Amino acid sequence: MTVWAIVVAGGAGSRFGRPKQFEIIAGSTVLGLSAQAARAHADGLVVVLPAGYDLPSDISADRVVAGGETRSASVRCGLAAVPVEASVIVVHDAARPLASPALFAAVVETVLEGADAALPGTPVADTLRRIGGGTVDRNELLAVQTPQAFAAAVLRQAHAGEGEATDDAALVEQAGGRVVVVPGEPTNMKLTHREDLLVAEAVIRARAPMETPLRIGHGFDVHPFSDDPRRPLILGGVHFGGHPGLAGHSDADVIAHAVTDALLGAAGLGDIGQLFPDTDVAYANADSLELLGRAVALVRSAGWEPGNVDCTIVAETPRLAPHRSEMEARLSAAVGAPVTLKGKRPEGLGALGRREGLACWAVAIVSRQQP
Repeated sequence: MTVWAIVVAGGAGSRFGRPKQFEIIAGSTVLGLSAQAARAHADGLVVVLPAGYDLPSDISADRVVAGGETRSASVRCGLAAVPVEASVIVVHDAARPLASPALFAAVVETVLEGADAALPGTPVADTLRRIGGGTVDRNELLAVQTPQAFAAAVLRQAHAGEGEATDDAALVEQAGGRVVVVPGEPTNMKLTHREDLLVAEAVIRARAPMETPLRIGHGFDVHPFSDDPRRPLILGGVHFGGHPGLAGHSDADVIAHAVTDALLGAAGLGDIGQLFPDTDVAYANADSLELLGRAVALVRSAGWEPGNVDCTIVAETPRLAPHRSEMEARLSAAVGAPVTLKGKRPEGLGALGRREGLACWAVAIVSRQQP
């Protein structure tokens, strides 16, 4: 499954007074912050700019196109630049620079689970009144945000008629598509007026104390032994011959999975199930060390550098000591930092003690990359 993101930044900023997507917040452009969040969960990125504008230097995009006269027209310009083999397309407004990578992950995962479209929504806090008089029941309303994710074919079909709407989910819904709402983020504000820049800057500064130079993540995974005698046992990227394999969608490498979750958790990037869902046939019998390498690349793209990972494997069988050095070497190569392993016996207690499966705990430390 290939995910592409379109960041729409083709507006003139009429209410703002100038193109707000090029304003600076916390040392980055508004567009740069939006593009960075989109990048975290996309294989490719298209940026839609106003005609005559160049891409700011703080952004790396796969494709850059000029927008149209309306937002919907600009999205269609971006759609034309997305490869036909893309499975999921995420559309995000550049004017929402505070959307988190986790929000992108949530809408993408919802589409991968079968929805035609997914959008973030938040409850309406204010009392709403019609211009002609009378209040509106706010319990029946949601404030809609971007990013919005779509099955690629559904989004292309919705735009085939060149319709106009304030967001793309509305076009999909008009065409009969199923739109699912996921919880939005109160801080995912849309910049409309110049004073909104001050609010956005304050939100970023409020988040800053959490971005410490060092962060720690914890990972855990457990798999039962498989009944299939043909399934190999893979631990830490090493094949253990003569032992039953573990049941799972991928190769069920319980150590690599725990290491992956520990690193993703430390960087605040969700978990292995969000990135590589077991509902996706693309990951059937996948090499978990390869998936670990892809997760490490995301951690680095988010500005974090792995320091080390320490693991404890709990199992009655097999004996890990003969392969410990090779497992540590393979895992360390995938992470680009030291990975250490310790084996513990459950002493006959519980399912692990009955030799029904294996479990692994991992703790990772990451450090903020130096500019």
